Order: sequence, then C-alpha cells, then structure tokens
Amino acid sequence: MTGIELTDAQRQEVERQLQIIKRGAAEIIPEDALKQKITRAIVTGKPLKVKLGLDPSAPDIHIGHTVVLQKLRQFQELGHEVQLIIGDFTGRIGDPTGKSETRKQLTEEDVQHNAQTYQTQLSKILDFTKTTFYYNSSWLGELKFDDVLKLAGKVTVARMLERDDFAKRYAANQPIHVHEFFYPLMQGYDSVSLETDIELGGTDQTFNILMGRTLQGAYEMQDGQVAILMPLLEGLDGTQKMSKSLKNYIGIDEAANEIFGKTMSIPDSLMLKYYELTTAISSEELQELKEGLEAGSIHPRDAKMKLAKEYVRMYHGAEAAQEAEQHFITVFQKRALPEEIEEIQISEELLDAGQISIIKLLVATGLQASNAEARRSIEQGAVKINETKILNIHELFQPQDGDIVQVGKRKFVKIKQV
Repeated sequence: MTGIELTDAQRQEVERQLQIIKRGAAEIIPEDALKQKITRAIVTGKPLKVKLGLDPSAPDIHIGHTVVLQKLRQFQELGHEVQLIIGDFTGRIGDPTGKSETRKQLTEEDVQHNAQTYQTQLSKILDFTKTTFYYNSSWLGELKFDDVLKLAGKVTVARMLERDDFAKRYAANQPIHVHEFFYPLMQGYDSVSLETDIELGGTDQTFNILMGRTLQGAYEMQDGQVAILMPLLEGLDGTQKMSKSLKNYIGIDEAANEIFGKTMSIPDSLMLKYYELTTAISSEELQELKEGLEAGSIHPRDAKMKLAKEYVRMYHGAEAAQEAEQHFITVFQKRALPEEIEEIQISEELLDAGQISIIKLLVATGLQASNAEARRSIEQGAVKINETKILNIHELFQPQDGDIVQVGKRKFVKIKQV
C-alpha cells in the first residue's frame, strides 16, 4: 500500500507476520506483494483469504502433507482466514502433475468419501472456526460451455506445455488429453471465484498456483494472488519425497506406537527440517536445538525422541504420547517386550491338524495386510515367534496360548488359547 503512514506498532506487526510466514518457505511469488497484502490487512482489519486446494483422490494425510497445513495454521494464528477447496470437480480429472500418463477419473462417490476423510484428519491441525470448506463443483459445475471457452481462451497451448510433465509427455509422443489442460485452468478459476489473496502448495504445484494469479489478472481482478511454495519433505529413506507408495511415510492416523517408532528412524541430517516444517516449534527453540546438536550438548537420539513424542501428542494427545514414549523405551532401549500386547485368538477354521502356515498366521493376526507383504517380511528376517527369527516362508506353526508373534520392531500380538 502506498501513501499510507503506518504507526510503529503496525510496522512491527507487518514485519512480525512476514517473518513467521516466510519461515521454511521455498519461494514466495512475488514477495513484495505479500508485504503489501499483509499491510493492507493490518490497516483495514480485514483478514487475508488463504487458499489450499485438496485433491480428494488420496485422502490419507502423512507428515509430508502437514508442511503446508502447518503454514496454514500459522496464518490462522495471525488472524487470517483459510479457504480449503475440496476438488470434487477437478478430482474427476485428477491432477496430472508429475504423471507420465492420464489419471483415472474418480466417481462422485469416491470424491465424497475421500473428502469426508480429509476433514476428519484436518481437524487435528487446523482451527475449524477459521476454516471455510468449499466444493469447487459449486462454481465450476455452473459454468456454461461459452464460459468454458472464455476460460480456455485466457491461456495458450504453448503456456500449458511449459509444464514439465506435459512437455516430457509431448516430447516422448505420449498422449495428453485435452481435458488434462483444464486441471490447472480450473484450479486457477477457483482463485478467481473466491477472490483468493494467497495460495499455498508444494513446489511441485508451482505451475498450477501461478495459473491462479494469471487468471485473476485475465479477469481484471485488482491484484493477483501471492504464491507461497513450501518444500517437499523427504521421507524416512532420506532421499525421495515422502509417499505412501514408497512406504517411507509417517501417517498422522497411524497408531501412536507406530508414529513414535517411525519417527525414530528419521535420518539425523533431516531432523531439523522435520522440526521446522512440521511442528509449531519457535524459531528461538529451533536455533537452540541446532546449536545444541552442533555442539554435541544435545544427542540426536534425544532430539528425535522429543520429536516423536510431539508428533504423537499432536495427533493422539498427551496421554498417548507419554505411553508411546514408555513403550519405545521398554521395547527398544531395554530390549524387553511391551507390558500390554494385543491378544488374538486363531479361528479353528484356519487350522489344519492344529497347525497354520506362518504366512496365513501373520495375515490372520492382522500383523500383515496380505500374503505378499507377509512373505517379504519373512524373507527380510523381520518375523519372530517367541524371540526366534522365522526365515522359512513355508514353515508351519502350532499356536499355543501365550505365544508372542512379532513383525519388525513395533508390531506384536499374543496368541490366546485356541
């Protein structure tokens, strides 16, 4: 804002909010516009509208997803409003970002189910009193064909082919269906419809988010939205983006002991990044942690246990966090079995002459989701019965009352009397 004299208190508040918002961001486009928008909000008392679009095709939220969600929470704590867009209309196409082929379209039933799952999980992070949910079908579904033609006329094919994934598919002579070009157009039109001030997303969403700014200009809105791009979080393998398909993730809906145990396997080199991007740690605390790790006054294991306990507290509560910490100390640091182990009774129908195959046992007890997963765990030496490692995938087991079956370091069941 030009020509407006700010008080010292207002100037300090602008700088305070900028510092909080910029922390951890990979890129802000354009940064000077962000400062102008924050200044306007402080002078007028009108909160900024901060948007995040959700693709309802993959509703299971993991720690990698929370990088953007934590930033949204910071905006809420600064007094701004969050616009959460459930892409029930765009979800029927599927975001082609990073895809080498056309995405399968979702049914309306799929979208509605996944959207509900999202809301349940998001309530663990966001303040719902400052969050408004929108379904973009409410405006995209109302467009007439001439409206769609006008929308398509705002952007050239050459601009669309600037997207890395489209460019690669075009160069490789792989099909690009015309409807896929409409995904970024529709995501951008969401920002037009809601008069969004700021849109958040990962760095892989740069093209889609900037399309919103482009379209707001094309529809002669006064000033385009600011793009705040957050870094992608590496998973537990330390190299690839956190992903459920790569099994290098920590899901926020996983059991407390599972979250705690997985967090302890985060590479030391990434620990500070996890703290900064996925928790509410203050900049001062983060700096103290960094200095302590560098000086050797804080052991990486202790810092990691604190992070693991914080994750469990955030997603399961303080009591569960305390119990998960004690469970980890008991099982892994003292090398003892946990005090409480779930008891499972094996159905007589699964037994043959009192015996059951080890693979069938692992699936029947819920320790593994499938025969293939059970086979892999055995081959990797991750399966034990009564502390004895099982390496033969064809082994038959005669379950007895009190037998302890274990997979990996965190999964246990006790066999009840058959």
